[in-house]
Amino acid sequence: MSFNPDDRFLRLALSEAQQGAEHGEVPIGCVLVKDGRIIGRGYNRMEALRDPTAHAEILAIGAACQALENWRLDGCTLYVTLEPCPMCAGAILNSRVSRVVFGARDKRLGALGSTYDILRNNPINREVQVDGPVMEEECLEMLREFFRELRLRKKNAPEEVPMDIEELPGLK
Repeated sequence: MSFNPDDRFLRLALSEAQQGAEHGEVPIGCVLVKDGRIIGRGYNRMEALRDPTAHAEILAIGAACQALENWRLDGCTLYVTLEPCPMCAGAILNSRVSRVVFGARDKRLGALGSTYDILRNNPINREVQVDGPVMEEECLEMLREFFRELRLRKKNAPEEVPMDIEELPGLK
């Protein structure tokens, strides 16, 4: 059996995603690695922090910058369970992350080739190596399970806060 560091670090990102799910967050996890060492990690915390920018990638990048005492993350690889959105792709580009490995494609908001291609078509002419999808089915299954449970809870508790804007009173 061969040792694949990408699989190892993506599994650690999945562990971060699981922590998010346990806290009621959409299960997306991220780890940032430099020279084989984790320097930043995060999972989505939008609900807990009431912050639309509290994505796993943004939190992991912030932690890595603090750990290195530098906003430049040259030579770092970011591992994330879902293809980054445009905001996170911009943060990856601005922080100079050298490589991204993502688990599952995001056909709705994916900014590394599925819907947009921000890293390859950027005005500052920086190159970021992108590898993915990797372990896509495992990453997708965690998301599917989270939303299955969310729908079940919603079905069993009709007085809960609406999940979609279309369900809000007065918007029909």
